[in-house]
Amino acid sequence: MDAQLLATLKLMDATSASSWLDSLPDDPEVLAYLSALGPSQLSDVWCLLPDARRERVLALVPTDVAAVWRAYLTLEPDSAGRLMERPAAAFASDTTIAEVVEALRESIKRTLITYVFVTEAGNKLVGVVTFRELLYADPAQTLSDIMIRNPYALRPETALVDAMREVVKRHFPVYPVCTSDGTLIGQIKGQVLFEAQAIDISAQAGQLVGVEKEERLNTPWQRSFLSRYPWLMLNLLTAFIAGGVVSYFQGTIDSIALLAVFLPILAGQSGNTGCQALAVTLRGLTLGELTNKDVPRLLRKEGLLGFLNGVGVGIVAAVAMYFYARAQHHPNALMLAGITLLSMIGSCVASGLAGASVPLTLKKFGADPATASSIFLTTATDVASMGLFLGLATLLLM
Repeated sequence: MDAQLLATLKLMDATSASSWLDSLPDDPEVLAYLSALGPSQLSDVWCLLPDARRERVLALVPTDVAAVWRAYLTLEPDSAGRLMERPAAAFASDTTIAEVVEALRESIKRTLITYVFVTEAGNKLVGVVTFRELLYADPAQTLSDIMIRNPYALRPETALVDAMREVVKRHFPVYPVCTSDGTLIGQIKGQVLFEAQAIDISAQAGQLVGVEKEERLNTPWQRSFLSRYPWLMLNLLTAFIAGGVVSYFQGTIDSIALLAVFLPILAGQSGNTGCQALAVTLRGLTLGELTNKDVPRLLRKEGLLGFLNGVGVGIVAAVAMYFYARAQHHPNALMLAGITLLSMIGSCVASGLAGASVPLTLKKFGADPATASSIFLTTATDVASMGLFLGLATLLLM
């Protein structure tokens, strides 16, 4: 196994990594590279390998490793089980301390072992033993004599964000993973859980504008283009919608040309208000703080903040409009200032509500709340701000 190639592999996105590994002619070499990956990347790459290649590689690994790798295929990408490894040390409850120590003598040279998992018939988890207890226990005692009974365990199908909420107050270095009937099937390191959540959060910035979650620095430009281009086309389509609103009021703009100067000001302010609401909503969804019963309160809060912020920035914008209109010798400078104030308030309220509603709507329809939320939000804020501003000007001045 080439160390430099391994370093490059770890920087690839899952699709590119699986394609490269499948191009290798030697199955043992593929296994060596897979075994060197962390659980998160390993599970993603493993699930993308062709079936025939997976079966050949599975024939080369121990039974307990094969069981974990097969389990990856049955789990959702954002589930905790996609981060698990085979249990580092698992023994029957009637095993003596002397037998455990002897069995682990060689294993600890290759693997970091934090807990010994204690099982009974059917590989049911019944307890855990720390290395400290092994050190001070009588060699003739059995694991059942010194184990901590009924230990906390993660379920493989639990969503990553839910697993994070469960373990955040425990801070154990390793968590056993058990099925609903208590069968031990793997373990997850606490560090891996937190790293996966950090990576997931870091990917949200890209998802907001249509960058797929798994794209990395080493992702080939062809794949990046194919994943980004559809979202840019969607953004273009939504931009045409905003442009259509401006076109509808073309006569008003032709008559009062100075309105065009304030269109980007209104769009920028309302857009930023919406992005603030969007950021808070996504954070609440990611951390599991936002439930259905909290939605009305969230909308009321963002609507109020939009109103207050709209008043604050609207007054400044209205004053600027007044003096600009006076400088242009427009006879309705005061009316234009009032229109600017009302438009700013209305567009900030609308954008605040849109910022909270867009990710909630995407989630309701089964989509990732972060996926291209910014594109939909920008359209909503542009249409609201420009439509309200030009509509009021047309109604009151034309």
